[in-house]
Amino acid sequence: MGAINWLALLLTHPLEFRTLVQFYLYHEQKRDIAALKEHPTSGWDRASMRRCWEFLDMTSRSFSAVIKELEGDLARTICLFYLVLRGLDTIEDDMTIPDHVKQPILRSFHIHTVTPGWKYDGCGPNEKDRQLLVEYDTVVEEVNLLLPEYKNIIIDIALKMETGMADYAHKAATTGSIYLETVAEYDLYCHYVAGLVGEGLSRIFSASGKESPSIGNQLELSNSMGLLLQKTNIIRDYREDVDDSRFFWPREIWGRPEYGFKEMKEMYATDEDTVRRATYAQSGMVLDALRHATDALDYLRLLRNQSVFNFCAIPATMAIATLELCFMNKEMFQRNIKIRKAEAASLIMRSTNPREVGHIFREYARKIHAKAVPSDPNFIRLSVACGKIEAWCEHNYPSFVKLSSGASREQTLDPSDARTAIVIKEQKFDAELAKRRRVESLRNGIAAKDAAAGGPGPYDNKEISTKELMMYVAAAFTLILALSMAIVWLMVKYTA
Repeated sequence: MGAINWLALLLTHPLEFRTLVQFYLYHEQKRDIAALKEHPTSGWDRASMRRCWEFLDMTSRSFSAVIKELEGDLARTICLFYLVLRGLDTIEDDMTIPDHVKQPILRSFHIHTVTPGWKYDGCGPNEKDRQLLVEYDTVVEEVNLLLPEYKNIIIDIALKMETGMADYAHKAATTGSIYLETVAEYDLYCHYVAGLVGEGLSRIFSASGKESPSIGNQLELSNSMGLLLQKTNIIRDYREDVDDSRFFWPREIWGRPEYGFKEMKEMYATDEDTVRRATYAQSGMVLDALRHATDALDYLRLLRNQSVFNFCAIPATMAIATLELCFMNKEMFQRNIKIRKAEAASLIMRSTNPREVGHIFREYARKIHAKAVPSDPNFIRLSVACGKIEAWCEHNYPSFVKLSSGASREQTLDPSDARTAIVIKEQKFDAELAKRRRVESLRNGIAAKDAAAGGPGPYDNKEISTKELMMYVAAAFTLILALSMAIVWLMVKYTA
């Protein structure tokens, strides 16, 4: 930002100005991949890898920073993973490539990715990531230098993704159907282009040893994380995609009879009635994306490496903030909208642990619910979706448990909350139970010690059966009767 922009921000949005200043002053860069000590893992000492890092900056402004801060060789591996999938996606998106040319390239892309010297210059001149494919041989060279476990994961995911992309591209080219008809078809498409990315990342995290092996098997949660991000981008990029004849919104959502649209491009008309109906269709898309929110939060709770957590959490919080920005926002139909830089900076600084991320999701869910209107056909279901995020936070991080702001982060209970009294009673009960167990353990220890010495101790708790008890009672009664008769006999004898 230039000096004039900073001054304008200070005058018009002073709180945002403060947030950005705090971010630039206090947010520390975790890693410098160009540093000499990082060369063995970042590959910066090789010209081919430096070019790959440049391509990462060119193709992904949002992911580039968080990828570079990953620990060890994870950063380089995921950089290459991203570039491979970006190259694949570029070919699939390019409408200037005929289907008979596109199909063999797509279906063999996993082979091209490890074929030395392979590159492609057939993309249209206006394709924004065209240069990546023109110099794709650089990516191939670096992929072949990866550890086998990383390389195999990347190739496997590329194979799965290219198959799905090729099927959809062929359907559009041969049937003339350029729309996704159902939500199920929409989910499957998003799985191919984003859910598989989540699967691949989870498997790479596990292979690196920085996350537990079980993370690589969390396919459902990994898929949900990918779908949340992809669907958010599809919602936000409505105008750009429609202008390029890419229609990713499923007709089952936007084509409902009460909305009255026959084509997606009809939604960007500016008359009041069209805007109202278009925002209802928009809310249906946001509702569909929100059903992946709690799965994404569950996934984040499983992560244990801080750099991996940041890598996953920051895009997730950006996604929920973007959904809130798009919701009931008529500007989204006219242009590409993004959250403000200060808001993004605040999210980056806050997205450091699962509790805080859960609270961020709850904040934006509340904002979405506050903007919802009862006349929207999706109103009830939106309320339920937002309520699920609220319930997730309350279940995992109850609001009556407070954390101190100091370094110790001690927990305290809110005395005004009724649940505090229940917790206190449970704590007292648990303490009393623990005390009883200690006493019992002490007694059992003494008894065991006496038994080892050769006899029962004073605290022997051996149980006596009913039959044995009756025998003892009968013996005692017989003894007392015999003694009584003996005493009577002696009294008679000596008094006679």
